[in-house]
Amino acid sequence: MRLYWEVAKRSFQRQLAYRAATLAGLVTNAFFGYLRGAVFMALFATRPEVAGWDVRDALTYTWLTQALIMIVQLWGWWEVADNIKTGDVASDLAKPFDYYTFWLARDLGRACYHLLARGLPTFLIGFLFYDLLLPPTPLVWLLLAVTLLFAVVMSFAFRFIINVAAFWLLDTRGLATVMGGIIFLSGFMVPVAFFPGWLQAVVGWLPFTAIVMLPIEVYLGKMTGLALLVELGRLTVWAVILIAAGRLVLAVGERRLVVQGG
Repeated sequence: MRLYWEVAKRSFQRQLAYRAATLAGLVTNAFFGYLRGAVFMALFATRPEVAGWDVRDALTYTWLTQALIMIVQLWGWWEVADNIKTGDVASDLAKPFDYYTFWLARDLGRACYHLLARGLPTFLIGFLFYDLLLPPTPLVWLLLAVTLLFAVVMSFAFRFIINVAAFWLLDTRGLATVMGGIIFLSGFMVPVAFFPGWLQAVVGWLPFTAIVMLPIEVYLGKMTGLALLVELGRLTVWAVILIAAGRLVLAVGERRLVVQGG
């Protein structure tokens, strides 16, 4: 475990080198947060409530989703795929560490950096423009931390499976369309509560809400008590399934790996 802790620390420190990119991303997140907030304000100008949500819920949701973008890395992460294409995967697989856990540790370190450098600042900027909600009790903050960990792990599990497809595909970027579907079903575009009833029922069986919707519902107090425990249990099962699937795909990919010279 010491090895993976050090890997996570190095990943955190690595992100410090990209200060200009962090600042530019923060400005972009804030800009789109303001635009999306304006859209929701226009929606609620004609009605006080939609699907049990009021305007403060919707605005808080908007800025939370903007804050989560880089924490859960909704798009643009192809490091494992690039590692496979360059052939570096061969030397990594020969090293005395678990390849999957190595990349998970790197992703957790990256997520911690963006929580501090992008997530929190983005949400604080939201308070400058809108009257956002704050959790009423410290317990909510603790539950939020737990669900954020779930969000990062689940997001990584999906992204890893898509990246490992590079063992079979010359260009994996076309699989970005798969991530697009995951992003929509996670509740990033609009709250899942706004979906048609039949689609909500489908999404309720899938694991995608763990990436975005669950942390937000916990923050807003819309997922509490027994319902939250049941949801965490369901998502734990999904996490085990997805991690096992990622490891299985990796193992199959290793068998077809051919490296020049041996």
